[in-house]
Amino acid sequence: MYCRNCGKEVHLQAYACPACGVPPRLERKFCPGCGGATLPNQALCIACGVALTAPRDDNGMTRRVIAGILAILLGSLGIHKFYLGYNTEGIIMLLVSVVTCGIAGAVMHVIGIIEGILYLTKTEEEFDRVYVTGRQGWF
Repeated sequence: MYCRNCGKEVHLQAYACPACGVPPRLERKFCPGCGGATLPNQALCIACGVALTAPRDDNGMTRRVIAGILAILLGSLGIHKFYLGYNTEGIIMLLVSVVTCGIAGAVMHVIGIIEGILYLTKTEEEFDRVYVTGRQGWF
């Protein structure tokens, strides 16, 4: 069994974690990708490689927040799509904006604002499930 606070291994009969003192609780986490059991502080599933925690940059911002800000500010260029790994969708947004000399770019920008708001209003778990694991490219 593992400590719910620090992730260190705790003996089944222990009254508290030897590392941090928090009482243990029988709790297991499971990978959303393959369903395998994971450790509490594990970032990637060992079996299938799915991200188990929200990736953060050096400033502590999550992928969800960065994608949301990029979508709101640069939505017409599809930069948020490239950031999330949706290259086809990003190219579509970029080409629509450039080929129409910015006329349809206004529509792409509105789509970007809507997507940015959707990203920012979701929880980290929802965002990962829908846009990282589920790979939903639009809305």
